[in-house]
Amino acid sequence: MYGRLKAYEGRSAASEGVGKDLVNEAMIRHWCEAMGDTNPAYQGPDAIAPPTMLQAWTMGGLSGHADRSGAHDELFALLDGAGFTSVVATDCEQEYVRELRPGDRITYDAVIETVSERKTTKLGTGHFITTRMDVRANGELAGTHRFRILKYAPARRKPRGRRPRPVVNRDNAGFWDGVAAHKLLIQRCTGCGELRFPWLPGCNGCGAAEWDTVEASGAGTVFSYVVMHHPRFPGFAMPDTTDAGGGTGPSPVTGPSPGTVTGPAPGADPDGDGAGPYAVGLIELAEGVRMISNVVGVPYDKVRIGMPVRLEFLRVDEELELPVFRGGEGG
Repeated sequence: MYGRLKAYEGRSAASEGVGKDLVNEAMIRHWCEAMGDTNPAYQGPDAIAPPTMLQAWTMGGLSGHADRSGAHDELFALLDGAGFTSVVATDCEQEYVRELRPGDRITYDAVIETVSERKTTKLGTGHFITTRMDVRANGELAGTHRFRILKYAPARRKPRGRRPRPVVNRDNAGFWDGVAAHKLLIQRCTGCGELRFPWLPGCNGCGAAEWDTVEASGAGTVFSYVVMHHPRFPGFAMPDTTDAGGGTGPSPVTGPSPGTVTGPAPGADPDGDGAGPYAVGLIELAEGVRMISNVVGVPYDKVRIGMPVRLEFLRVDEELELPVFRGGEGG
């Protein structure tokens, strides 16, 4: 296989290509604005193009180019047929020979410079392909652009079943201490009395740094929501409990008062892989602040804006417990 790939080295990838536009002031200005480059050399009647725009003058845009060679397409077809169907750009190198100025006509030729042996990366196993493009301005060499990609077969990955840990720092540690005690604590500014969530080191209203906390009642409504379908990540699967004591699910959900309820709700995981669609709600608490959390207790497709919800605490694993909200008529 590698011998067949190696035979493409030195063959043309594109020939006698012509840039779709002359080097021009408008594209130079747009580039500099996007990059935040205020170099005076790129402005005024004697402006030059930023050297790093070298590739921009050769790009085909949405309509593409018609100058790609048969060898290029054959190489990619060979790799696709061998299972290396994915592609990722890895790096590029540029060499600058002369300045480009408005009015220059750009032409170019490209060659398949190297095809690597089979390499294994975290993305998967495949071959690195390097093409070299010689860019000319009015027939004179202006620079060289080397572009490297990896054509690979994606590695099979086992889904991670563990939910990512929240970042706990000195500004929000009190919130997580409250969760551990089955309390949902809201910050209250002691300067102006304004409640705030999420936790912050200072008040957005008056700027005061001093604060205390108020324990939320647990009542709220769904202000807005989304349903997550993809990517499917088992670590974020929700048990979506329904009847108290009526199931066998592994993740107990406890409310502010004593009691444990378990068991999956109908339709919570239609594919049965523990990573079914789940509802993520923006919950407006009775105290007036809003927070993002999961809505449990009802199928994901039954969650509605305005639905009353009630705070519960979900034991995700042996180390992590999270506040969630149970939906349903009457909260």
